[in-house]
Amino acid sequence: MQVDKEIDASGLACPMPIVKTKKALDAMASGQVLRVLGTDPGSLDDMPAFAQSGGHTLISATEEGERFVFLIRKK
Repeated sequence: MQVDKEIDASGLACPMPIVKTKKALDAMASGQVLRVLGTDPGSLDDMPAFAQSGGHTLISATEEGERFVFLIRKK
């Protein structure tokens, strides 16, 4: 899958990963894919809810070592 932009929210606690994700998506074109890296366990619940509420598509939510990786397609 092609990723158009990546942000690293590692070490940030809620709500900062969501704030950074929203800012990144706002600057992207419809259909582009954002890869978000984070370490906040709360993001496992927050990121899917954020994507759904914004009309975006959460493509995947996985773990790579101690980090969570989210792929989100902008609406």
